[in-house]
Amino acid sequence: MNRLKKGFTIVELLVVVSIISLLIAILLPAIGKARDAALITQSLGNLRNMSAACNAYAADYNDRQFTAVPDEMGQYGTGGFQGACGGITATQCIPQLVLGWDDNGGLWGYWIRGNPARCSNWPGSCSNIIVYVACDFWSGTWLGTWRLSNVKAFNQYVSGRYYDKVFWAPKDRLSTEKVEKWFRAPVEFKYDPLDANSFVEPTYCWSPSSMWSPDVMGYQRAVSSSSGGSQDPCALRLGARPDGLAGAYKSPTSSMAQFPSLKWRMWEHQWLQNQDGGEVNPAFSTPTPWYFNHGYNSAPAVMFFDGHTQVVSLAGVMQDDDLAQSQSQPRRPLYFHSIAGTGDGYYANASYDMLTNNGGCKPVTAGIATVDGILGRDMIRLGD
Repeated sequence: MNRLKKGFTIVELLVVVSIISLLIAILLPAIGKARDAALITQSLGNLRNMSAACNAYAADYNDRQFTAVPDEMGQYGTGGFQGACGGITATQCIPQLVLGWDDNGGLWGYWIRGNPARCSNWPGSCSNIIVYVACDFWSGTWLGTWRLSNVKAFNQYVSGRYYDKVFWAPKDRLSTEKVEKWFRAPVEFKYDPLDANSFVEPTYCWSPSSMWSPDVMGYQRAVSSSSGGSQDPCALRLGARPDGLAGAYKSPTSSMAQFPSLKWRMWEHQWLQNQDGGEVNPAFSTPTPWYFNHGYNSAPAVMFFDGHTQVVSLAGVMQDDDLAQSQSQPRRPLYFHSIAGTGDGYYANASYDMLTNNGGCKPVTAGIATVDGILGRDMIRLGD
């Protein structure tokens, strides 16, 4: 005679479901943290690859950092970037800033048309010289090669492609969603002239302050230049603009870094760690990610001039800046907070919280406007 097997009661099923739910609740945060840590590790790996590319570039160019602007640009007049460009193109055809070939055989770049016959047929105009320089702090346009770490002149030391995933952090979803389709496509560059959003800058940026001659970011020169009003030791004044400074545009060598383990060279431009406000910053008219300096809790992955990489606490950097000022007389910050007389640093008015934009030398421009440029430092303590 067969015995019937006893089934589970409703109570027993509820107990099992409760136990499974509890285990999931316990494990999911741990899994999420592990996944997040893996993505950060991958971003640090990307930066280490970039460090190797920087070393390869330096080996070919006498230890120079990458730059797209001619060293002698400062010798041509004092009419701003436009005046300098006019002087250069009157005597030579400067190298074009190429982005890459598209799948239709078209070559894309920032072209500068000059007077010599050998470059008079280029499209474009002298206005593109603004993109060639490291960064135009003084006009507030923030254009420049500091945001174009994957142009053809440099990406040939990585993979020869503008669209290589090494230039985008895996956590930078807002940007990668637009370009990931090109990562494996047989194309160096792609752009839709009818869609301005189809041009996507890489996650990682250079340090523009390190790409200028250190004289440009020199502390004494910057604070003594006047554009009216009282002098602020935290302000990079309009009068400090490098027009007419002959050596301003000469790319410093990597070995000039006085604090290579404390000076940022490349980092995640977006706020990717400890993000509070979602991926899109509502302060911008087009979908734009939060920047690395928009939140007190931000912690970008950074590559330093000595080649090491680490995640850096923005709160720790701000504390280091306070410490530097408290130990110097007159007070001397690690980086200029107010640029071009705007008083808000690098888009600090678009910050998520007031801690990074409440005046009194708070807006964070570490790496961007480091005091003394490559000779300065962006932090004091490596432990942060």
